[in-house]
Amino acid sequence: MPKRVVPEAARRRRRPTRQGRVLSHELIIATALRMLKEHGAAGLTARRLGLALGADASTIYRYFRGMDDLTLAIADALFAAALESWRATGDWRADLRALGLSIYRAYLSHPQAAVLTASRVAGRPHEVAVDETILCILRTEGFPDPDAVRVYHAFIDQSLAFAVLDAASLALPEAARQADQEVWRETYARLPAETHPHIAATAPLLVARMNDSGYPAALDMLLDSAARQLRDRSG
Repeated sequence: MPKRVVPEAARRRRRPTRQGRVLSHELIIATALRMLKEHGAAGLTARRLGLALGADASTIYRYFRGMDDLTLAIADALFAAALESWRATGDWRADLRALGLSIYRAYLSHPQAAVLTASRVAGRPHEVAVDETILCILRTEGFPDPDAVRVYHAFIDQSLAFAVLDAASLALPEAARQADQEVWRETYARLPAETHPHIAATAPLLVARMNDSGYPAALDMLLDSAARQLRDRSG
């Protein structure tokens, strides 16, 4: 059975931890993000989190119904970070592009948290605010509702999918990541034209591009398609 969550006002009256800090949602989430970055998802447990905070593990359940509730709160914190660094300009395409990149960067700044949370639907305030913002931009520009939802769906899934893909690479041990990157130079660039003519012809371009994220290009392709769709409907 889920444990009862103590109201915020009651929590403020709690004594500081052994480290002299007063616990809060924000402190617990920030500590959990740090632990994910340092130890990965397997290292994030209530016991270890309590030790890092200087508190008993049971204290976590005064703030969260369980570790899954904390996971959803972490997801919402990443959306909060994305919104914090984004500003609307009134240009729908530029605004969506900037928001997509902001979501991508927020998740990529916490690779282990991205892998843990990107597939979840939190329904928390900042996630909802991001979704409302995207739909507002599209509907205000004149996209009919079915088109607005289709573009929104592709946009948010693309942002999170690329974030997880690139975060998974960043979460690899350094030696493994370097080895993966070298494959383009050491294997693909050396394939003979007799057996692999198209790879051989484009090898320098592949080496130059393939270790960078494809997200900006994919995002531009999505927005270009949406813009054409809107022009076709208007014309």
